[in-house]
Amino acid sequence: MKKYNLSALLFFISVVSVFAQNEAKATDLGPSISFTITEILVLALLMFFVVLLLVALTLFHSFKIFFHEKFNPIPFQPYKLPKPLDFEEWLKHRNNKPNIWNIFLGLKPLEKEKDILLPDDYESIKELNNPTPTWFSWLFAAALLFVIGYLYCYQFADGPSQDKEYELEIAKAVDDKRIYLAKFSSKVDENTVTIDAKLVAKGKGVFDANCVSCHGDKGQGKVGPNLTDEFWLHGGSINDIFKVVKYGVPKKGKASWEKNLAAQNISEVTNYILSLQNTKPLGAKLPQGIKYETKTSMDTLVKN
Repeated sequence: MKKYNLSALLFFISVVSVFAQNEAKATDLGPSISFTITEILVLALLMFFVVLLLVALTLFHSFKIFFHEKFNPIPFQPYKLPKPLDFEEWLKHRNNKPNIWNIFLGLKPLEKEKDILLPDDYESIKELNNPTPTWFSWLFAAALLFVIGYLYCYQFADGPSQDKEYELEIAKAVDDKRIYLAKFSSKVDENTVTIDAKLVAKGKGVFDANCVSCHGDKGQGKVGPNLTDEFWLHGGSINDIFKVVKYGVPKKGKASWEKNLAAQNISEVTNYILSLQNTKPLGAKLPQGIKYETKTSMDTLVKN
């Protein structure tokens, strides 16, 4: 046993040293999962020595048994058949404690079967009078009581019908939805954003801090388009503007602000952009895109 432990320890030390060398190389050269030819040869040689060690240990164990039998032979003892027991003696030596299965099914032990034999037989074939298990009888009685109570509740008393239960479930779902929306009312996205004049003042601060370099200090447009006219490249509803600010337009160089601004900040700057309509600042860029005509406050002209 000590030799086995020593061999396992040597094998573990060898594996740890190889992986430590690989880790050091990976640290020096950067993350990598490739192996060099030298490393592959070292691992193959290590596996060969492991197999050779297992073979040697197996041979050592075999020679140990061989020499032990050679110098200390065990005398041969012929096999003796056990004396056969009759049924009565076998029952005496048998464990008479009832098992869980017999208790669950209400079965009698084998030595007591003669007490439950039915008097009638058919061609010397006798039948045991095993009663129905008690638990099954109680279960059947409980089922009958449940059926009686169910019929009384839904047929004679004023129990809720399926239609009534459906209406109750719908009402509960409406309440759960209201609670959920109230809990996450600050979670604004392109589908739930609304026009709110109270957000314009805060939106101006967000716009001045992040959007002036491309759209100008008054939304007149620089690198980016003019935000004060009626023409839009990607739709002019509050939903469209929120979506463009949040996701950007990578094909046209418009960056996404989803990771830099909170949803509430995007809602504020969107409301501020809408407040710039028809302000006609000096030096405004020429119109770009399609003229947007408001149908509803939530309509979408172009989906991107």
